[in-house]
Amino acid sequence: MSLSQSDMNERLQDYGKRIESLAHSVGLDYYPVDFELVPNNFMNEVAIYGLPIRMPHWSFGVRYIHQLIRQSMGHSRIFEVMFPGNPCHGYLVNSNTLAENTLVTAHVLGHADFAKNNHLFARFAEMSGTNIVEHAAAQAHRIEQAVRDHGQQRVEALLDAALALEPHVDLDQELHRPLYPTHLKPAAPRGDEDSFTGRFRHLPGEIERAEASRERRTAPIPPHPESDLLWFIAHYGPELEDWERDVFLAVRYESFYFYPVFACNIMNEGWATYWHARLLREADFLPSDLYLDAVTCHSNVVRPFAGEQQAALAINPYHVGFSMWERIVEQQGLERAREIRRDEDDFGFIRNYLDAELAEKLGLFVFEAKSDEGIKVAGRDVNRIREAILAPKFNYGAPRIRVGEMKHDGTLVLVHDHEADGRGLDLERAARVVQYVHRAWRRPVLLQTVDSRGAPHELRSSAP
Repeated sequence: MSLSQSDMNERLQDYGKRIESLAHSVGLDYYPVDFELVPNNFMNEVAIYGLPIRMPHWSFGVRYIHQLIRQSMGHSRIFEVMFPGNPCHGYLVNSNTLAENTLVTAHVLGHADFAKNNHLFARFAEMSGTNIVEHAAAQAHRIEQAVRDHGQQRVEALLDAALALEPHVDLDQELHRPLYPTHLKPAAPRGDEDSFTGRFRHLPGEIERAEASRERRTAPIPPHPESDLLWFIAHYGPELEDWERDVFLAVRYESFYFYPVFACNIMNEGWATYWHARLLREADFLPSDLYLDAVTCHSNVVRPFAGEQQAALAINPYHVGFSMWERIVEQQGLERAREIRRDEDDFGFIRNYLDAELAEKLGLFVFEAKSDEGIKVAGRDVNRIREAILAPKFNYGAPRIRVGEMKHDGTLVLVHDHEADGRGLDLERAARVVQYVHRAWRRPVLLQTVDSRGAPHELRSSAP
């Protein structure tokens, strides 16, 4: 018997309330979740933009088209999008089946529990607040006003620069950090002077010289290598107007908000998948046919990206995370699992809890791809596997670029820390980013780096 949309919605609302009651009874602790059923095209927009309302930019349209192509090929289906906060916002697709949306409801509650109790989410929520959807909408409104005041071309050119630098933030700093000190601290007299040196400093002429040396000296900008490029340009860009600084800081704000989702992806998806599986298993009020359909959906979610004799060249975070949490709960207990959820991010989670036995069971390996030799398995050592999984997560997956110097004429010198990065840059792409930065900085921009073979290069901006 097929159900009308209204009947499905009514039953979903009933199952949702009962699943929430069950979730509280087994110890899930989360902020209230506002669920909303939305059309598939809206869900795609939310997933691509990252937020229900966000600053307009052409790059999101490109990603949207890419997502539609992948969906048409059967490669990418979005079941839900959840935004942490107080309240959390959970979006479900109204064309999904009742079984799928029942499973997704339980999955979102797992995400909500993770977001409230994980230390990284908590730290960034404390800095950026817990109302990201409303905040992002206000920022989008200000940017739309800037378009009306200054023209779309000028605003988009600035957003090109800001979004090109989106991952280049210093996540060890506070979101609202103070400016650099304007002057150097005067050097304090040494406490280990001998009696002769002490008397010498008090001779006529030496007192005046000592006083002059302690005069306040202007501090260099930056006083140390600065990796938060968005913050630096927003506050020290020589010719930026206030609305332009606001755009850079808006992009930086969102970058801070998204980082816990990025850095805890495997943990978070695995935790939510563990809990949707457990909640559905213990939800004895669900009809057997709906439960079986939900289990089928679960199996599709947690399977590796490849099947049968094929080998996948990317991990499925649901599959790896779910397998790891199941093993942790089985071997160490649920309370220990909750402690791990609280204290770790993907870096600690993978390094501490993905061992050789589990890596072999999951069929994980490191591969190499060469144009002349094709793709081949490079090893199954668990340490190499761990680092291969984590390598794209360092520094938001972006190269480590720092402001090294701002010269007297305003020239901005950027330095690529290629030794820490372990890689050179694609010079063509790097040159485009240098030009983007030049649009906002409006003085010469230099980037010191190396190419893919380690040869040094200095990229210079050119006049627009």
